[in-house]
Amino acid sequence: MTRITLTNDFLRAEIFALGAELVRLQDATGADWLHDGDPSWWSGRAPLLFPMVGRAKGDHIRVDGRLFPLPQHGFARRATFAVVEAGPDRVVLRLSASGETLVSYPFAFRLDVAYALAGATLNVAAMVANEDDKPMPFSLGFHPAFRWPLPGGKGAHEVRFERPEPAPIRRLTDGLLDPQEFANPAASGLLALEPGLFEAGALIFDSLQSRRVAFGPPGGPEVAVSFPGLPHFGLWTKPGAPFLCLEPWQGFAAPLDFDGEFCERPGVVTLAPGESRRFVMDIAIKF
Repeated sequence: MTRITLTNDFLRAEIFALGAELVRLQDATGADWLHDGDPSWWSGRAPLLFPMVGRAKGDHIRVDGRLFPLPQHGFARRATFAVVEAGPDRVVLRLSASGETLVSYPFAFRLDVAYALAGATLNVAAMVANEDDKPMPFSLGFHPAFRWPLPGGKGAHEVRFERPEPAPIRRLTDGLLDPQEFANPAASGLLALEPGLFEAGALIFDSLQSRRVAFGPPGGPEVAVSFPGLPHFGLWTKPGAPFLCLEPWQGFAAPLDFDGEFCERPGVVTLAPGESRRFVMDIAIKF
């Protein structure tokens, strides 16, 4: 399996060509900040979600009246990307449409994912291009899982949102977005973490105000995720698991009662032929 290593004076990052997935993030002391992928909890580390975030009803999307099988979070995380550029602190990987992807997603696309180190920050940029002759709907998300507790982090951890988050949160039923709304435990912008929060699964922020979210103990080490162009967000772990996922998204799981065209699904965006769109996530480490 192709593994690319990026280094600078502050960070060391490892990326697999499979899924263009970040699989390790270490600080200058060698401490690991990313979940190790222990399958007894969850085998992921930071999968890329494309061309869909979450699930579709019956695990199929509808395009021009036809049903196409598309698994939860799409196929990019299971696909092998080509390395198109590589250096000591930057790499660009590419996935293009193929006979295999057309079975699930009937569009000609190009997905470029770039990782670059800048000081104690890892920049991740995903660029989606429509290479088809018709409009192309899609959604895209990042899914990094950070260690809980963080390296050197003692005591209770919390999630700090950039702004207050008064809008209700949503939950999933059978992997689909439940219409019921729930009081937002981060209404003040501060969320005290405890495993019971996740007994009902992920917390979904589909009316998010913040574009930066930080995680860590008060006054201790911190990981901050910034995502200026992504309007949705998820927090997820399994009760008792040693990780927390901070997930910026464009799009989210289909509503329970949604059975329409993929392009009409809430959160999905559409590119015109020849158009492209770039999504950025910065992961900043504070030791």
